[in-house]
Amino acid sequence: MKFVDEFKAFAMKGNVVDMAVGIIIGAAFGKIVSSVVNDIIMPPIGLLVGGMTFTDLKVVLKAATETVPAVTWNYGNFLQVTFDFLIVSFAVFLMIKAINAAKRKEAVVPAPPPAPIPPTKEETLLAEIRDLLKK
Repeated sequence: MKFVDEFKAFAMKGNVVDMAVGIIIGAAFGKIVSSVVNDIIMPPIGLLVGGMTFTDLKVVLKAATETVPAVTWNYGNFLQVTFDFLIVSFAVFLMIKAINAAKRKEAVVPAPPPAPIPPTKEETLLAEIRDLLKK
């Protein structure tokens, strides 16, 4: 039972839960970005290059036979995935840049100066004794 308790303590730590939430949100964000790339950005680019999609670009290394499918080098799919990566990394860069700018604004706000601390009774009495001794 000790092993189960250790695992429960590990799984319930804040960092693990935060990481799990980040992974779930990241997966959802990846789907959104893939949709933006595939459904919004790539169709006009495909239209500009003659109406083809990048995923259709390939080089046939060995033609298909009746029993064996063709062996192809699918460089178009690689271009598509690379384009997806560039858009995701740019979006993450913009998000981190916005977070850092917000943190800098928080750090720039100066704190009000602390109010002077009034002297204690002992300090006041000691100052009076000092002044009397000087006379």
